[in-house]
Amino acid sequence: MPITINLDTVLQQRGMKSKELAEQIGITQANLSILRSGKAKAVRFSTLELICEALNCQPGEILEYISE
Repeated sequence: MPITINLDTVLQQRGMKSKELAEQIGITQANLSILRSGKAKAVRFSTLELICEALNCQPGEILEYISE
C-alpha cells in the first residue's frame, strides 16, 4: 500500500510510549499496534484527531503517501 504510517517516528520525537498514547486517546494497545504496523485498512478521523492532539502534530506527520 502506498500509504506509510510514521507514528513510531512521531512518538519517538515526542518522547512518548505507545502505551501512554493508547491510554491518552482511549484505544487499546492492540488497535494502536495495528495502526502503527500499517496493517489497518482504515482510520477514523476522530481517532486521527485524538492522535494529533495528543502528539501536537499534523496528520501529514503521521500519514505519508509514497507512490509505488
